[in-house]
Amino acid sequence: MTSTTATTHGTLDVPGAVLHYQVRGTGPTLLISQSGEGDADRSTDLVSHLADSYRVITYDRRGLSRSLLDAPERGATMTEHADDVHRLLTALTDAPVLMLGCSLGAVIGLHTAVRHPGLIHTLVAHEPVAPRLLSDRERAHHEHELAALQDLYRQGGLGAALPEIARTLGIDPARTDAEPGLTPQPMDARRIANFDHFIRHDFTAIIRDTLDPAALAGTATRIIPAAGRTTPRTVFDYQCAASLAELVGEELLEFPGGHNGNTSHPEAYANRLREALGGPR
Repeated sequence: MTSTTATTHGTLDVPGAVLHYQVRGTGPTLLISQSGEGDADRSTDLVSHLADSYRVITYDRRGLSRSLLDAPERGATMTEHADDVHRLLTALTDAPVLMLGCSLGAVIGLHTAVRHPGLIHTLVAHEPVAPRLLSDRERAHHEHELAALQDLYRQGGLGAALPEIARTLGIDPARTDAEPGLTPQPMDARRIANFDHFIRHDFTAIIRDTLDPAALAGTATRIIPAAGRTTPRTVFDYQCAASLAELVGEELLEFPGGHNGNTSHPEAYANRLREALGGPR
């Protein structure tokens, strides 16, 4: 079902930045932390299929779109991103929430679960880009791979880097099985700027991540690892999801689409998310 409820926009002052957020729908609070260059608008089609059942919060991660930084040349650590989630949720609700974290957003969710106990009731972690979930050898390999992608971007720009980023994450740009009627997401100036911040700064946050896998096994948050149906089983992000499932003792759930199934298959993805969260279909 597609909801026509209005979206409320707001801002929140946090140390070093101003966060832009959006709230839509009614029901249990569900925070979506988007992947990559995605801001609050990147999830608009998914939110449309969820707002009849949930009060959905989306936001621009610090440094993206309308979440302005005091020092734009400085990035953020994963723990700072998690603290932003804590401040945002504390300002908007007084009860534990549900959370969908996609890729980088999933790693933010994992940090939030550890750093801020009781804040997140259930976290669906879709293909977290977290090298520390892997063996030391695999971790070093993928951290080097991410650093090489940054170098490629600095030397050749998005035209050179995007195909290699897609290959690393198992994304097939040639696939044509996306759901019809998706909201256009053009590569405009804002999105290009978001990609620049993501690659220059958030790649570094992933490489320098301090996530403690052992702490995840003891968190009170229920962590539901997820991966896309069409994501190759050999790629970095799928391996991280599989390792997380083993770590927390949960089944690795299959979701429609691939790494970006939440944007390419929003209706089917929303139905699968409801099922995972135990809510109405």
